[in-house]
Amino acid sequence: MPSFVDRPAQRYAGFRDTVTVEGLREVAHRIAAIVGALAARGVTPAGAPFFRYLVIGPGMSSLTVEAGVPIEAPVDLGEEYFTDVVPAGKYAMSTHHGAPDGLHAATAAILAWGEQEGVRWDRTETPAGEHWAARIEVYRTDPRQEPDATKWETDLYLRLAD
Repeated sequence: MPSFVDRPAQRYAGFRDTVTVEGLREVAHRIAAIVGALAARGVTPAGAPFFRYLVIGPGMSSLTVEAGVPIEAPVDLGEEYFTDVVPAGKYAMSTHHGAPDGLHAATAAILAWGEQEGVRWDRTETPAGEHWAARIEVYRTDPRQEPDATKWETDLYLRLAD
């Protein structure tokens, strides 16, 4: 069962892409490029990388996601990347233990729990899919340090409506 947490606003450097579910792996590989662009400017990430799902829904052929890394202060990264802020607020949070292919089921379990509990999410449903203010996967395990994906930890955050 998820817990409720208050998250402060979090500045980040990232990029946005519209991809198929299969294309998410390619998006993940581009996170290293953001870290490299920050390092070239003398900036160290302030936390673990994440995916922020912006438009997602059942049966969609593509989804809109951002991949990013937290930073402490704005930085100019040229045209390829941008900086923005994940909104502050109350979130339902759960930690997934295991390979990323289990994240879909873990997120579905949080959504089902929320429906049973009458939780109102910060999202808008449209014909193009669900538009989320913040639906985030924070990757706490670095695959370069822990190659066994069954030992990975990922925090899931879904923002509640105000």
